[in-house]
Amino acid sequence: MTTTNLNVSGMTCGHCENAVKEELGNIAGVTSVTVDLHAGQVSPVTVESEAPLDQKDIAAAIDEAGYELV
Repeated sequence: MTTTNLNVSGMTCGHCENAVKEELGNIAGVTSVTVDLHAGQVSPVTVESEAPLDQKDIAAAIDEAGYELV
């Protein structure tokens, strides 16, 4: 099991949080996504996966959700 810690900016509400969880959850091997929402600030995101994730896949998922990986 691998844990990846991310910082995501641009989230302001529960809908934003769910969008990020959904997109990251679609990456193959991801088993869980936890968001500690800090509305309007940088929010910590923790991703648990079966193996290390490709940074390009993570960045693409965050972008697809409409937010920015910082």
